[in-house]
Amino acid sequence: MPAAMVVALFAGLLTATAPAAHAAAGADLPFASVEAESATTTGTKIGPDYTQGTLASEASGRQAVRLSAGQRVEFTVPRAANAVNLAYSVPDGQSGSLDVYVNGTKISKTLPVTSKYSYIDTGWIPGAKTHHFFDDARLLLGQNVQQGDKVAFQATGTQATVDVADFEQVGQASGQPAGSVSVTSKGADPSGNGDSTQAFRDAIAAAQGGTVWIPPGDYRLTSSLSGVQNVTLQGAGSWYSVVHTSRFIDQSSSSGNVHIKDFAVMGEVTERVDSNPDNFVNGALGPGSSVSGMWIQHMKVGLWLMGNNDNLVVENSRILDTTADGLNLNGNAHGVRVRGNFLRNQGDDSLAMWSLNGADSNSSFENNTISQPNLANGIAIYGGTDIAVKNNLVSDTNALGSGIAISNQKFLDPFSPLAGTITVDGNTLVRAGAMNPNWNHPMGALRVDSYDSAINATVNITNTTITDSPYSAFEFVSGGGQGYPVRNVTVDGATVKNSGTVVVQAEAQGAATFRNVTATAVGVAGVYNCPYPANSGTFSLTDGGGNSGWSSTWSDCSTWPQPGQGNPDPDPGRNLAKGRPATATGSQDVYTPGKAVDGDANSYWESTNNAFPQSWTVDLGSSYAVRRLVLKLPPSSAWGARTQTITVLGSTDGSTYSTVVGSAGYRFDPASGNTATVSLPASTTLRYLRLSVSANTGWPAGQFSEVEAYLTS
Repeated sequence: MPAAMVVALFAGLLTATAPAAHAAAGADLPFASVEAESATTTGTKIGPDYTQGTLASEASGRQAVRLSAGQRVEFTVPRAANAVNLAYSVPDGQSGSLDVYVNGTKISKTLPVTSKYSYIDTGWIPGAKTHHFFDDARLLLGQNVQQGDKVAFQATGTQATVDVADFEQVGQASGQPAGSVSVTSKGADPSGNGDSTQAFRDAIAAAQGGTVWIPPGDYRLTSSLSGVQNVTLQGAGSWYSVVHTSRFIDQSSSSGNVHIKDFAVMGEVTERVDSNPDNFVNGALGPGSSVSGMWIQHMKVGLWLMGNNDNLVVENSRILDTTADGLNLNGNAHGVRVRGNFLRNQGDDSLAMWSLNGADSNSSFENNTISQPNLANGIAIYGGTDIAVKNNLVSDTNALGSGIAISNQKFLDPFSPLAGTITVDGNTLVRAGAMNPNWNHPMGALRVDSYDSAINATVNITNTTITDSPYSAFEFVSGGGQGYPVRNVTVDGATVKNSGTVVVQAEAQGAATFRNVTATAVGVAGVYNCPYPANSGTFSLTDGGGNSGWSSTWSDCSTWPQPGQGNPDPDPGRNLAKGRPATATGSQDVYTPGKAVDGDANSYWESTNNAFPQSWTVDLGSSYAVRRLVLKLPPSSAWGARTQTITVLGSTDGSTYSTVVGSAGYRFDPASGNTATVSLPASTTLRYLRLSVSANTGWPAGQFSEVEAYLTS
């Protein structure tokens, strides 16, 4: 079996480890995170909770610590540090501060907290509720702390809920590069009081082909920058050089060679207004550009990229607390690499490729760490050609989101569906997947979605670890409800642990091959195989070998499995064929195969006329010891008596069929209900039931209004 990732929690610290044969998932981060629920506290622990709209459901680990005035949470420092970033929440409309203690001694600095950037409402998004409860605040401690030291936060006049603390050793501020143009030389105000917009523009104009230097300080911009090309914008480090603006670069095109690095951009975005370009970058940086070492916070979107951004690299940056996406490659992105970044608390997809107006191609999201997207996916690929998603760590997705989504959801036209080879390799998903309130059923940790069109690309999902998904691990669905097929999918090498419901949630017609997929502590059953709409087709799971721990199938497509409930034993008197996917060698007009399993004896399947033999097949979803079949035609007296010559065949894998009952004539007569019963041998075990019709004395076609299969003889 290929080497699989393993996720472990040590004293509340989330880490990812792997055998040397495969790269570790997630970014190489400059900080270590400690969960509040694993710390010492006089407050109240909340969670775990996965219910949309609750505070704990948006927390890292789905747990946090609530502090009233005078209560504290004390963290044990996991590594040498001199700075901390705290994820927290305060009640809507409130602000205040937390006192900070190091080894029991209160320091002079306090940590400001506010609800200003939280409690976002997006009523135009179906299924959304008030969300985005948490925020981040950072602090240089003014002293060094060592592994094992204690850092505590104490509530003062405002109730605060503490989620997670990131401890970091921040290095010295960098010096000015030789030959660079400092923004202060053009009149920028490092105190943050004056407007530095024109100074930044003048420095960019003066430094063409060179570097603009942003010294330590706080700089306020009142409007966006444009015409940025052939220049490097460089700061002294993201803890030292800070630009305050909600719109940093806004331009539709650039000749490129733009390099942005080593400073912070802090916005003032408190709502999501999709028509506003309230983004760190809105539009194009141009070919051959890069973004690195940045701290981006309180924007609508980190980078909303349109136009020509060929061969762009976005790396080693932090994108926090955006009201929408962290980064979106909005079409025509070629050769883009997004790697080694940390994203937390996005109000939409944390990382997305959306192939609008042109296909994103040959681009990748690699070794990123993503935590707590609260209204969409951790990583979403909407169309595109030859895309790679590799070695990412995604945790704690909330409503409307999976950890990773590979999708043909187009949103708008013109859209380029998935094409070529989509590579999804080495990813680790923790507590990923969520209830979709629009579907009223869950989304899996990793979702392949033929939302608006069939998936015909080759989708290779390899070396995946899925841990503690509240619902399913792998989902195959046509989310738009049209039943488009999901094809050409291979899942090879996966470790699934503690899935709340099932390992595979198949809701679309299509096929996937599974190899070396091992599951432990499965909540309900191995497979839910109920394509929608009913009778749209079957989803075939091919066992490629090496699979274990998930062989059972959920038995009732009329209900959704609930986390941990266990698979109910089927009613011995239940019709196993009702509502199951059905196919046929041919159909006449509207008399399709599904009519024979829809529970309505007045509707019926009719094969292609004058073309015997014809066959009809139903997938029962799992292998059963079927003992009796009841075959029906409509009970109306308008249907004259007839005899159909039928052979019963069975299969356990859908490819190799054997004869169960040899060819025989069965009489259908309205005077006796227009039904015929077929008894099956005691040795019969089958999943796929096939009826081959070679003659019909009443009409030149095979006909059934209902085919019923029972466990009892």
